[in-house]
Amino acid sequence: MFQASIGPVAGNLGLSALVACIPLVTFFVMLVGLKAKAHISALVALIAALLVAIFGFQMPAHLAALSATQGIAYGAFPIVFIILMAVWFYRISVISGRFKDLRRFFDIIGGGDIRIQAVLIAFCFGALLEALAGFGAPIAITATMLLALGVKPLRAAMAVLIANTAPVAYGAIATPIITAGNMVAGGDAVLAAQTSEHVAAIVGVQAPFFALIVPLMVFGVLDGKKGIRDCWVPALVLGASFAVTQWWCSTHFAYELTDVVAALVSLGVIVVFMHFWKPRGVAEARERFGVPPLEEMEEVKLTPARTWMALLPYVIVVVVFAIAKLGIPTLLSSVDIKIPWPGLAGNVLNAAGADPGTTFTFNWLSNPGSLLLIAGIIVTVIYCIFNAKGEYKLSIGASFREIAVTAYSMRYSALTILLVLGLAYVMNFSGQTISIGQFLAGTGGLFAFLSPVLGWVGTAVTGSDTSANALFSSLQYEAANANASLAHTTPDLFLAANTMGGVVGKMISPQSLAIAAGATSEKESTLFKAVLPWSLGFLAALCLLVFAQSSILGFILPA
Repeated sequence: MFQASIGPVAGNLGLSALVACIPLVTFFVMLVGLKAKAHISALVALIAALLVAIFGFQMPAHLAALSATQGIAYGAFPIVFIILMAVWFYRISVISGRFKDLRRFFDIIGGGDIRIQAVLIAFCFGALLEALAGFGAPIAITATMLLALGVKPLRAAMAVLIANTAPVAYGAIATPIITAGNMVAGGDAVLAAQTSEHVAAIVGVQAPFFALIVPLMVFGVLDGKKGIRDCWVPALVLGASFAVTQWWCSTHFAYELTDVVAALVSLGVIVVFMHFWKPRGVAEARERFGVPPLEEMEEVKLTPARTWMALLPYVIVVVVFAIAKLGIPTLLSSVDIKIPWPGLAGNVLNAAGADPGTTFTFNWLSNPGSLLLIAGIIVTVIYCIFNAKGEYKLSIGASFREIAVTAYSMRYSALTILLVLGLAYVMNFSGQTISIGQFLAGTGGLFAFLSPVLGWVGTAVTGSDTSANALFSSLQYEAANANASLAHTTPDLFLAANTMGGVVGKMISPQSLAIAAGATSEKESTLFKAVLPWSLGFLAALCLLVFAQSSILGFILPA
């Protein structure tokens, strides 16, 4: 039997917290200082966490190792499984050829204005991709599409990195939020679901503030002051429709679908809006972007049937999730399998003397990855049947083979996630996270202001909001619970703050910069200098917002 303690190193809390930081510092130094691969950095950090747990926090070696295996298992299922299914779901549109029609759809509704087309792709379609795939896929795809429109490489990269700010919190079917809920629930599946829902609702009164202004900023990046003057009206329409839907869906619908619904609603709103509002300065903008005048462009023929088939996957995924989350959630969760982790369950207690979460829940039917698999099968069957007389060829075999292709392509990202989750579980079960949290609790009310910085640093370094939540959610939770000056504030606010900190840190992460640089042939150092002020500005605004929500604006937080 092992029970974690708060200050085991020389009986001193400060020294214990300092020693507990060694795995995190190791990870960041390996990744940033030594520029090692993310999975190598995570492996070395995991080894450091095991050593600290065994020699610093007196955890038996076999229990420390078993803690890592449970974390790795949770990383594999459902986290990596969700991401795999999300990317595969998007790939169905690509291999079927329907993706080209979706791109033509954006061309048409943009009214010939390159800037509006670019924002629709970077903001709306990027949010849709972030909702389903995440982990860099939206940046790579939308950056390439902007280049094809005629946007200069640096502006294209900046536009997609900034536009990606709005949807990250709910990316990959809200995987970051699901991870945060699971990290603090102690293995209780019901509590994890309730916590995730509450965190999603709190993020729903934080993220919309940024979503509202992001389209306007993207117009500025694309075409400077001229772009803002000409396009501020559609920018506000896009931002407001996305923000309101984001708030409503995260609070009153299925929060996992927040980005999907918000992207589709904002896209639908702008389609209607463009029937009544004509873009200004279209010809001049096309000249500045170096693209042919409208008269010289070949007319794009896109029938309503082809448009519908291009949008169909996203309609189906909304329906599937709506039925699962609003119609039969109890039925789906009733078949969850709870597995007390062998050798760990009953042998580890947290500092309060309770089980820290040594039961693994195998939610094989109710998790978002399974729902995406069901939606993907439905889309595959429909695309195989209605293939426009062979113009859009897709077979069931080709669709399922794409799962293997996708799994291979994301093998290193998946390995990083597994190792980071193993690291997080070792730190949590051994008491390392609790020691850091208790120490941070001593910062009093200032902790509310600093809370988002942890998520920002975590995502800026790892490139993943999910990884940042795995690393810091328990720490945030422990610090908030131990902070007397925050006794009136729900600790879930700080899980949301960590998530949102990751949102604004995503654009400067090495992974995001590398993906954007690869897609646009720009230098990563150039992109870093260009987007760093934006990221820091967003972070400062977020810190002030969270601080206000912990005090004078506490009334806007959902109960």
